[in-house]
Parts: sequence; structure tokens; C-alpha cells
Amino acid sequence: MSIDPPRPFGPPRPHTPLWRRLRQDEWPPLGEVLRGRRDQVHPAVLLVLAFPCFWCLTIPLLVGYQLARTARRMARRVFPVRPAGQVEDPEVSRARRIRAWTALVISVGMLAMFGGWQELPGELLQQLVFAPWLALLIAAVVVALLFGAARPGARLTMRTQLWPAGRSALLYFGACTLVPILFAAAGQVMGLVPSSANWLGLIVICVCWMPFWWVIFFLCFATGPALRHAFNLSALHAALPALVTTALVWVFAFLGLRSGGLPPGPVPLAVCALLGGPVSVTALAWWERHRLRWRHGMRWRG
Repeated sequence: MSIDPPRPFGPPRPHTPLWRRLRQDEWPPLGEVLRGRRDQVHPAVLLVLAFPCFWCLTIPLLVGYQLARTARRMARRVFPVRPAGQVEDPEVSRARRIRAWTALVISVGMLAMFGGWQELPGELLQQLVFAPWLALLIAAVVVALLFGAARPGARLTMRTQLWPAGRSALLYFGACTLVPILFAAAGQVMGLVPSSANWLGLIVICVCWMPFWWVIFFLCFATGPALRHAFNLSALHAALPALVTTALVWVFAFLGLRSGGLPPGPVPLAVCALLGGPVSVTALAWWERHRLRWRHGMRWRG
């Protein structure tokens, strides 16, 4: 007769996959990534890290992960996924996801049928560069209009809640300003190091490039939440991010029409493709404002 060993109290703790942990706000430490599911680092990993012939690959990966981890932590601290004042509405979130996937399928289908792939990288780069600046300008105009329309008693509260959003915007655009400065500084250091540099010179060059790549990682992780939540303006009013996003989509549609004309394809279909995105975003923003008003009692004038 065999006796089973005693089981630990409580339900077993399932192991969270690494790819799910990388989607969270806090990435796991480097040692935990190297260990994986084990208690110790695998000998094969230690062997790869010990050979100098692999250092040109392993050292950039290890240093890059640490830079990305700390930059992501700072980006989520400045631009949280759920900022203060945001009202979670599952139906609105579901409608946004459906709208986003539908727009993606329609865009890919039109590009596959009528072409235009060669202009896509330039348009995406243009939106990536100008979207934060336009979003800041539109947010400033919208906040000024809302501040002017608010009741006198609500303006004092708005002033106190406006500073966190302004601080996050200043941090974001300060990082954007640092990118060319750090790039030029690292280039100057590389020019001072002779071509026949030893290991010490290569280490100096790598150290000089680390701040540049940290800021790049920070912007990569911060741009999405910053644009989605309009630089944390939900603390001022829950409907402001949707309103700023609506105005930004219309501005980009107008700029795209001015620079490149209508999308490829028949004119009626091209007009529908041009107006479909802004109209759908506007309809979702109006529906969200309606739900905020009737479910949560939020008014524009406070």
C-alpha cells in the first residue's frame, strides 16, 4: 500500500507564459528571462554567454532588454494604460476593437485590389512624426474651449487637474527633443574615437549610444498610450481623449487629401474609404459622450 505525498495547501499556481508577462506594465528581470521555467539558468545559455565570439550578439541583446525594460517602466508610469479619470465601458471598448479591425481589413483589401503599397511607408512615417505634435495642438485648443465654457466654480478644479496632463506632455516632447541632440552627441563621440580603437573605445561608444536608445524605447512605448488618452486628459474630462482623437483623425484625412489625393480605386469607393475612418471615429466618440452623460452624469461644463 503506497502513501501519496502530501499536497500543498491551496490551488496550484499556474506558470504565466513569458509573452503574457511582456504585455504587462512591468517586464520580468533579465535573470528570470534567462531562466525561463527553470530554477537556474540553463547551461547552454551560460555557454553562449561565455564565448567571446557570441558577444557581438548576446551583449546588445542583454543591454537592449535592460534599456527597453526600464524605458517601458518609465513610459507606463508617465502614461498608464488606465489613467486617472478614465471610465471603463466594455461596450465602447468592444466597438472600438471591432472598428479598428474592420478598418484594417478594408485598408489591406483596397491596397491588394488597387495597389498603393509604395506610398504606405511614407504615409505611416508622416503620421508617426506629426501625430503627437498635432495631438498636442488639438488638445490645447479643445482644453481652452472647454475651460472657457466651464462654470466659474469648475475652473479651479480644472486648473489642478490640468497640471498632470501638461507635465506628461512636456516629458513626452522633451524626449522627442532629446533624440536629435543625443544622436548628434553620440556621433561626435564616435568621431573622436580612432578607427583602430581597442575594447575600451568600443565600450565608450556603446555607453554613449545607450541614452539615445533608451529615449527611443521610451517613445516607442509611450506614443500609443499618449495618443490614445490624449496625454492623460481624461483626468480633466473623461470624454476629452475621444474628442481629441476625433479631431486628429479629421486633420490627418484632410492632410492626406491635400498631399496625395484620394485613395486608389474607383471614385465612390475612394471617397467612402477617405471618409469612413473619420466618420466612424466621430460616431464612436459621440456615442461614448452620450453614454458618459446618461450613465455617469458627466457634462461638458462641469
